[in-house]
Amino acid sequence: MRTHPVIAAAAKAGIVFPGATELLPRVRYTADARGPNGETAGWGDIIMDGALAALDAQPSLITAPNAGIPSLYTTYIDPKLIEVLLTPNNAVKIYGEVRKGDWIDETIGFPMVESTGETTSYGDFENGGGRVGANVQWEWRQPYLFQSFTEWGEREAERMGRGKIDWVSRLNIASAITHDKYYNTSAFYGIANLNNYGALNDPALSAALTPSTKAAGGTSWSKALAQETLGDIQSLFAALQLQIGSNLEMDDPLILALHSVSENYLANTNTFGMVSALELIKKTYPNIRIQQAPQFLSGTTYSCQLIVPEIQGQRTIEIGFNEKMRAHRVVYDTSSVRQKKTSGTEGALLYRPVGIASMTGI
Repeated sequence: MRTHPVIAAAAKAGIVFPGATELLPRVRYTADARGPNGETAGWGDIIMDGALAALDAQPSLITAPNAGIPSLYTTYIDPKLIEVLLTPNNAVKIYGEVRKGDWIDETIGFPMVESTGETTSYGDFENGGGRVGANVQWEWRQPYLFQSFTEWGEREAERMGRGKIDWVSRLNIASAITHDKYYNTSAFYGIANLNNYGALNDPALSAALTPSTKAAGGTSWSKALAQETLGDIQSLFAALQLQIGSNLEMDDPLILALHSVSENYLANTNTFGMVSALELIKKTYPNIRIQQAPQFLSGTTYSCQLIVPEIQGQRTIEIGFNEKMRAHRVVYDTSSVRQKKTSGTEGALLYRPVGIASMTGI
């Protein structure tokens, strides 16, 4: 270990460079050899200062101890977004839907016509007696408009973009889901304080039936035998026959609307464990369709409806709307954007209440 020749020369002249000691290879030339610059063989000055006396000691760090790189660079972000699970909107699957009017209409009128007439005995010279006519009655419904805003800031959208999330698209998806949720709820329950009713609370619906008492106790389908569940469906069908005036055949299309838990109980078998309730029901009513919806649970009470979708060419019930979703103009501010969306619901349009029979407590 020796001092660099330039540094050594400066030191002899009284010029000191603190910390400038350099470790050079200790090359020794023979007597008859010259160095690269023509110098004779020799050793440099030996430096033994305090800083170099303990070469085996670990020097202290100036920087803070760390793992080497930020954890962000070893973090994987899955590009697939995981949607939060929501309850299904099945009102339209059960009852169907239709547009009546548009968003400027305040009231929707439905004319109901009934044929009238009488006959009398025939006579060649009888010119009076016997007349037919029609009676018209009007039913009124009030549409209800509801709205929401979709808004975002430029920096907000770009920050979400850093996380690979298309923020504007997600907000528009959220607005569609929110409106559809409200529309589905109004289909079952209507809008309070308006002539706007739902499929579960329309005042024209007949009173709900009570299920039969099961061998296991109670009226629930949870432990009912297959033939006991079929018996409740037969009670509903018999009620429809009376309400419709025998305008119903066992092979006509039917819809059994119920909660998903109640639907599961249709797998219960008979005494011998050979046939399920669903098999018995479909054998008895071959054109029946089962459709579940979470609205058939109120508190702890399960219910169901047996529906005749169409009677003599007339729909029994439809979910009405006067505006599915109107997207208003996009409004730009200095560094943000907002847009209003409007939808309209007319609740459940119950044309023929006699085509629905309900049962509570299954």
